[in-house]
Amino acid sequence: MAKSKIKGGGTTKACLPAAKVRSMSKAEREAVIRAKKSAGKAGKYKRSKKSYVSGTSSPGDTLRDWFKKDWINVATGEPCGASRKKKSSKKR
Repeated sequence: MAKSKIKGGGTTKACLPAAKVRSMSKAEREAVIRAKKSAGKAGKYKRSKKSYVSGTSSPGDTLRDWFKKDWINVATGEPCGASRKKKSSKKR
């Protein structure tokens, strides 16, 4: 039986811990964003290994520590998981 491919596009949002994003150069941030967008367009889930970021966690960190970090979108700087829809300022 042939291996089936997953259909559909991948995600284009790249999220990293806020402290790591702030310490990255503009070129490093752009490389991560570009890699994630091109992977999403190609329908892939992961970006290329060339754009992997090291130093996002300390030795001995547990999964609990990983969840407690402040994760932000590399492209926008907004919290990860934030809605992309703009809130209306109209009062009813």
